[in-house]
Amino acid sequence: MRGTNGAGASPSGSWELAARGALLLGDKGELSPTIFAEMSALASSTGAINLGQGFPDEDGPAEVLEAARQAISEGVNQYPPGLGMPVLREAIAAHQERFYAIRVDPATQVLVTAGATEALAATILALTEPDDEIVVLEPFYDAYGGLAALARARLVTVPLRAPLFQPDLNELRSAITDRTRLILINSPHNPTGSVLPRETLELVVELAHKHDALVVTDEVYEHLTFGVEHVPVASLPGAFERTITISSGGKTFSLTGWKVGWIVAPERLLKPITAVKQFLTYVNGAPFQPAIAVGLGLPDEYFTTAAATLARKSGILGAGLREAGFEVSSPQAGYFLIADASPLGITDAADFCRALPALAGVAAVPVTAFVHPDRRDGYRSLVRFAFCKRVDVLQRAAAQLAVLKTG
Repeated sequence: MRGTNGAGASPSGSWELAARGALLLGDKGELSPTIFAEMSALASSTGAINLGQGFPDEDGPAEVLEAARQAISEGVNQYPPGLGMPVLREAIAAHQERFYAIRVDPATQVLVTAGATEALAATILALTEPDDEIVVLEPFYDAYGGLAALARARLVTVPLRAPLFQPDLNELRSAITDRTRLILINSPHNPTGSVLPRETLELVVELAHKHDALVVTDEVYEHLTFGVEHVPVASLPGAFERTITISSGGKTFSLTGWKVGWIVAPERLLKPITAVKQFLTYVNGAPFQPAIAVGLGLPDEYFTTAAATLARKSGILGAGLREAGFEVSSPQAGYFLIADASPLGITDAADFCRALPALAGVAAVPVTAFVHPDRRDGYRSLVRFAFCKRVDVLQRAAAQLAVLKTG
């Protein structure tokens, strides 16, 4: 363990273990479902359109689906190698060089995982010790808090504030100290849809060197940006040797149920991560791995069209939400947009989301689900809506949401 941690919170906020654990428990201390499971169950029971969880309602590219069917037919149905099938590791390495000019060794610097969440779990468990600090941007994907709790690490947060959802660079400097072990960067960002600019990422690299921290990047929306550049941290000067890059095929290819992710990292960092990963799932998705390899090799047109299609869908839902009376932030990437319900007189987005299926036949998720309970001011009226659905579904949701303005 590197150094000690003071008990006081940093200017950006530090989670105590008990506080983090409380997020996973009900009022009586029992384990409780996440807000995402609650909203999806509510959508199912009421027949509401589920814009709460980020999964598409259309299948991915036909050639990728066919590659999986072919692999199954050819008997690719047993345990794959522990690091992942060579064909996929080679495709990941080729992808990094093709899109970002990052050259990696597929034999020693690439690990296939059961989605990005397992990649995050193996990384955090392998590279932190109790009371190490992990700096994240808040709001954040809820798994970050749970995984930090499993590792008995401390989560230190830097707020992203509406409407642009970019970090204050001075707050970032204050949050990253000699107690920081990991700087966990999610860009493109879930839930806000923001993309961190190069200058912010360069500061992250500078601070990582200054404080001898490692950078972990969650880049699952890397190809789904809307007119802005995604810059992988590992592509920046001096960054690769201390960066663990995490991504997956689920979002890019609309195949979230396949759960095929990966890590690209220097061998010295990948070895302990691999040691932990073998006791999580060990291996996964044998016939899906060569299929995702096919996807990573698709022409540039596939990737640009996928992003343009999502940008159009974001516009359709955003226009409907504005018409219904919300203030809407325009996302730069991803599957989600953030809408402020305060113009509708809403002060508690969680209660509002529980009522929304009955009010308008639509399910969504409060942004407070991505924020520590002590820091929810500024987020209490914000709602996350998923637009990764068919156009006709989004048009129907927009029409149903109009009742909020008239009702």
